[in-house]
Amino acid sequence: MLHGLIPEASSFAGNIDWLIFLVLVLVGFWFIVAEGVFFWLIFRFRSRPGHKGQYLTGHEKHVERWIKIPHALVLICDVIIIIGAVHVWYIVKMHLPPADYTVRVTGQQWDWVFQQPGADGKLDTKDDIYTTDSLHVEVNKTYHFLLESRDVIHDFSVPVFRLKQDAVPGRTITGWFRPTETGTFDIQCAKLCGIGHGVMVGSMVVETPAQHAAWVAKNTPTSAQ
Repeated sequence: MLHGLIPEASSFAGNIDWLIFLVLVLVGFWFIVAEGVFFWLIFRFRSRPGHKGQYLTGHEKHVERWIKIPHALVLICDVIIIIGAVHVWYIVKMHLPPADYTVRVTGQQWDWVFQQPGADGKLDTKDDIYTTDSLHVEVNKTYHFLLESRDVIHDFSVPVFRLKQDAVPGRTITGWFRPTETGTFDIQCAKLCGIGHGVMVGSMVVETPAQHAAWVAKNTPTSAQ
């Protein structure tokens, strides 16, 4: 459902959309039921000529089942949502698949700075490529990111990946993503980080293997060649 509004471009985007849809269906169902019963009771026990309005406190024995049974069913739905949420949390946050590449993402007021490996495929070597506000990655490759902040709390958000992670000063937070669609997608800061928060945007450029190899070759520092 969300795919029609925001494309899915990572391996775990579908899992997150499924969880959102599950919550929507269960909450929407109980909303419709509750409102339907509410208006039916208003109509059924309304005051009308020859009949006084009937009022119930909810403590009457013969109406307790109207509270207890739906309450139990709602709790079952809560358990279903919790199980689904834990499953998705494990996939996205707890499980760290082996990386094809590792990149460093640094938030600062008010830019994103990216450090990614050059031709040797290794981070923190002399051929590393540094860019501002534009991260180039290869489709269908698993990336680990090392997320840092130089000043305040930022939030590294890529909506099409369904990726959102706070960047906390003094900490390096490791996460991952695997792009599944080529194209240029928005990177946002999803944490109010100062007067320039609204302009702290970037681009995630997902390329084919040939495109990415050409980009790496072109942008490798001359001193490392």
